[in-house]
This record gives sequence, structure tokens and C-alpha cells, in this order.
Amino acid sequence: MRPSDLRILIAAVIVAAAAAAGYALSRRTTAENFGYTPNPDGVREFLAELDEPLFAQAGAEAIREAKGVDTFLYRSLYKAHQARYGRPFVVGEQGIGDCVSWGWHHGIWIAQSIDWELGRLPEPPLQPATESIYGGSRVEARNKPEGGGGWSDGSYGGAAARWCRDWGVIYREKVGGHDLTQYSPERAKQWGNYGNGGKGDGGKLDAEAKRHPARYVSLVRTWGEAAAAIESGYPVVVCSMQGFTSLRDADGFCKASGTWAHCMCFIAVRYARPGLLCLNSWGPDYVGGPRWPDDQPAGSFWVEKAVADRMLSGGDSFAVGSIDGFGFRELNNGNWFQPPPPKLRPERIVHENRP
Repeated sequence: MRPSDLRILIAAVIVAAAAAAGYALSRRTTAENFGYTPNPDGVREFLAELDEPLFAQAGAEAIREAKGVDTFLYRSLYKAHQARYGRPFVVGEQGIGDCVSWGWHHGIWIAQSIDWELGRLPEPPLQPATESIYGGSRVEARNKPEGGGGWSDGSYGGAAARWCRDWGVIYREKVGGHDLTQYSPERAKQWGNYGNGGKGDGGKLDAEAKRHPARYVSLVRTWGEAAAAIESGYPVVVCSMQGFTSLRDADGFCKASGTWAHCMCFIAVRYARPGLLCLNSWGPDYVGGPRWPDDQPAGSFWVEKAVADRMLSGGDSFAVGSIDGFGFRELNNGNWFQPPPPKLRPERIVHENRP
């Protein structure tokens, strides 16, 4: 093959890959795959209910003692998922505009996985049920009656934080007459209108949620706060209007581009090229390109420090604490930095809406 022909072939492959990535993203950048509806007044009302609403207050020790160590919280989720379900973690895919519930379910799940790995919980956690968080954040957390949530999609971070703190977490299991073992977009739509438990539940599932409250949540406003939170094992659920490309660069970063009214979760921090790792809820295949490190979850991408600062400045992003609050914890970062055992590596499998 002549050099000129080889160049043409390489260019064609690059164009095809970019087109495929663009198509993968275009299938998901529609209304049903977002769902963040900002409510600054609602967030302010919730923060006024907290003794220490800001991570700068609640996590002062974690901020003060942070060492600037690369930290990868998703590895605790890998271990907990393997121990609980006997197979590798694969990120799920939202089916309506319930992204806020997905961001919070990732934050809670990872926070509890870390507590389990550190010996604070006796068993690896079950996967939280997104439909419960979604319905609770739209109805109970806003003091609306059953059927008052409405049929249009969306929620905001402060409402989900209030639900998880003042009510709690329902897991993917059979509970209260409901089989929640599989994600259901239809159930999410129903519960988004009627509230946690759906039509006619009469508060039974609310009572069950209160058995598992996520007591410690606090507002994160800067990259530095988020980095310190993650170093101590506290993931950060981020709500913003920032969009991104669908192709990672050589270091695993996606470029900021366009507008997404969206909620995701920051689950790792790195310092040589400062950034936060963002876990999305659009399945494992919507974003392409290299990953760093090589066990980075499919469906995630790194976010530059300046971009993360911009996202967090919107004032609706929360750290999820441990069962003991937001104190500094020196995680075993040295071991976490090493490649995980082969059995814990996320595999390339056909996506299913299951834990």
C-alpha cells in the first residue's frame, strides 16, 4: 500500500470512529436522558435545615488533612459488587429524565461500599433503587401529596439530598410488596408522580426507607472541596448544566462542550493532570476513547479542574458521607492505585438493566 493510500485509510478510520461516537452520543442527548431541573430556592431551603450545610464546615477536617493523593473510590464498588452479586459492576442506563436519582444512587452505593470495605458495615451493600430516590425527591421531599409530582420529568440535587437524609434508601430487592430487583423506567415515571412506593402505597415504603437514612450530606462548591471529599472516601453527586464531548483524550478526559441539564457523580481524583472522574448513567458504551487507569469504569470520563469548578459553582452538588459523618479518613490509596485482580476488572458485556 502506498503511503498516500495508508494516510487516506487512517483518516477514514478516524472519521468513522468520530462519527460512531457522535451517533452514540446523539442517541442519548435527548430530554429523557437528562432531567436536572435547577431550583435554587429549594436548595437554599434545604440547606437552612442543616447544622453544617457546607462541606467546608462539615468536612473541615477532611479538607485540612487532605494529602493530594490520587484516589479511586470506584474500586470499593467493584469489590462490593463482586462480593454481593458475584459478577463485575457495569454501569446502568437511565430510561427517562431521572438522572438525579441515578447520580444519588451512585453516590450512596459507593459511600456504603467504602464503609463496608473499611469494616463499618457488616455486609456489602445492595444497589439502591433509583425509582425510590426519584419519587421521593419529587413528592415527599417537596411536601407534595400523592399524585402531586406531575408527569414531566426532572428533579434537583437538594430535593434528593433531603429525601435521602430525612427519609432514606430503598434497595434493589423485594420489599413492601414491590419487586425492585430490576430498574424500570415505567415505575420511575409512575413514582415520579405519586411518590416513593407509587399510587396507593400509603406511606408504607416511606417507613421502610426511614430504616436506612443517609444522614450526612453537605454542599460542595469547589474542586478543592470535592478532591478532599473524595480522598476521605466521600463521593460527590454533581448537578450542573455542563455538557461534554463523547470521546476521551489520551488521558481519559472529555472536553467540555454544550449544555447538559444533568446529574452525575464524581468518584475519583487525580493530581498530575488535575481532574475528577465523572460517572454517568447512560450505560457503558456511550463514550469512547482511552481510559486511565485501565480499570476506569466504562461510561465514565475525567473532567478538568477548571470545568469541575464551574460545575460545582452552580450550588447544587453534594458530598455523601459515611455512617460516621465527614471526618478525615486515610484510605489505603497505595493498594487502590495498583491494578485490581483480574476477577474484579469490569468486563465488556452486553448491557442489562440489572445490578
